[in-house]
Amino acid sequence: MKIAMIGQKGVPARAGGIERHVEELSAELVKQGHQVLVFSRSWYVEKIEDHRGVKCVAAPSIFSKHLDAITHTLTSIIKAWRLGVDVYHFHGVGPAILCWLPKLLSPGAYVIVTFHCIDRHHQKWNWFARLMLHIGEWCACHFPNETIAVSKTLQTYCHLSYSREAVYIPNGTHIPIHASDQNLLKQFELQPNKYFMMCARLVRHKGAHTLIKAWKKLQKTHPKLVKDMKLAIVGGSAFTDDYEQELRDMIKRDDSIVMTGVQTDEALHALFANAYAVVHPSESEGLPIAILEAMGYGKCVLSSDIPESLEIVAEHGMTFETNNEKDLAEKMTMLIEQPELVAAVGKEARGFVAKNYDWADIAQTTGYLYEFLDYDPKLKEAILE
Repeated sequence: MKIAMIGQKGVPARAGGIERHVEELSAELVKQGHQVLVFSRSWYVEKIEDHRGVKCVAAPSIFSKHLDAITHTLTSIIKAWRLGVDVYHFHGVGPAILCWLPKLLSPGAYVIVTFHCIDRHHQKWNWFARLMLHIGEWCACHFPNETIAVSKTLQTYCHLSYSREAVYIPNGTHIPIHASDQNLLKQFELQPNKYFMMCARLVRHKGAHTLIKAWKKLQKTHPKLVKDMKLAIVGGSAFTDDYEQELRDMIKRDDSIVMTGVQTDEALHALFANAYAVVHPSESEGLPIAILEAMGYGKCVLSSDIPESLEIVAEHGMTFETNNEKDLAEKMTMLIEQPELVAAVGKEARGFVAKNYDWADIAQTTGYLYEFLDYDPKLKEAILE
């Protein structure tokens, strides 16, 4: 089948869970024999025609916080229509505002929307953007042939809020098997196994400010315990330069906190592979790929106790009360004091995600969904189970 991926910024992924999701899913679908077109924004990636067997198609957009995604979605739909795709696969509820359009342009094609997150809860949006994202949720649950939810929490949300029986197909990860180059840590002044790591976009709902406050509290209460440890915050702005500057102001004159900016490929591999543990203090998620990737590296993850993260870490990680910097500091203290526990939790986590969140399996399930859109619903349900 000829499949158009619409809504993401592009591939190869430089940052962002949706971009990582689309890249890995698309590459696996190509291995299954599908032709996959990923529509990219020119400001996000350099112009390339192919990446891991996936055809990369540039589509223009208006580069601004509120118009970038929707204008890119519109131009991507038009290009996909001209290229005669069989499936329009939208990613995110913002782009889903236009998921009705392919039904007019290509009545014989199918429309899929993956519901990645309740974006209107994110603090960076104003009231109008939140209204549009709310409308996008409604569209995502009413117009497509199928709606995919990446977590069971979102699946339940679609049912209770919009009476939509979404198909649960989660995010995934790969289990890294090649060694990292520890020399790559020198540019960040980090040492193996001597730092906590957070990997996320620098937007307020990801909770980096809570982590910094907790770290400073930990430094005051247990200075000897953390004197050789550091905190690495990996990620960059997403139209949130003011928030990034706020974080940089918080860490002035503190050499124990390192903001690395966006990292990819071998540098990111080295950061994950050599972290002591990974902290994910987010207030809102779909199903966090950063947690899955950390667990794939065999890392103990300390996460906020939001429902979407609990689906992964409840039995295979550690949690703290969301937005509670005191509780976070106490849990980080415990992890430093118990390295055997950290190692054991990380080992269990690696096996758990290898069994349940493998990208090849996830792509196969998604491929089944594409192929059986015409079939009887009961038969399709039995196949997807």
